[in-house]
Amino acid sequence: MTETIRARAVLLDMDGTLVDSTAVVERLWLAWAEPHGLEPETVLSVVHGRQGHQSMAIMLPERDHAINLQENDQMLATEARDVDGVIAITGADALLDALSGHPHAIVTSANVALMTARMRAAGLTVPTLAVTAENVSASKPDPEGFLLGASLLGVDPADCVVFEDSGAGIQAGLAAGMRVIGVGAHAAAHSPTYRVDDLSQISIGPTDDGFDLIID
Repeated sequence: MTETIRARAVLLDMDGTLVDSTAVVERLWLAWAEPHGLEPETVLSVVHGRQGHQSMAIMLPERDHAINLQENDQMLATEARDVDGVIAITGADALLDALSGHPHAIVTSANVALMTARMRAAGLTVPTLAVTAENVSASKPDPEGFLLGASLLGVDPADCVVFEDSGAGIQAGLAAGMRVIGVGAHAAAHSPTYRVDDLSQISIGPTDDGFDLIID
């Protein structure tokens, strides 16, 4: 059944939403976790959608957070160099092209270097506006990043639609008072407002005030 969503701006997560970086994320994080004796299932349930230092704090709650910040910087640098296996989510290029004339931004837990490396590896154009790890004090599931994105675009949060795949990201979008389109099979478990298998299900139609996101 076709659904039509009226919007004035779109805020897009990157990892798992625009680019499939699962292989490299899991490879690097499982390598980090091994010396700490953490179970792979625990690691993979935590790291998606969050900034790395927050993931480390959740998994190693007794550790000095200064160590987490230092190791997170190292992890980000490694991730920016290692883009082997990073590919575009189906339909991502067409969606970004269709959004080019409308207010939109990336809101990602990655820093600028990592965002740029992964988007380029996937063959995608980075939108003019991006909210990255450098711009926020709190990681998803905190809504700060999405609220900042709406503010920078000059659009009320209620008129924004978020594209997200992770539980932390979906929670953040909903907490910001926005409608959330969950992307991918795992998104449904986190109760997004809508869900698609991939971005090829999305098309855009202009209106007098904003635009319509059409889910086929």
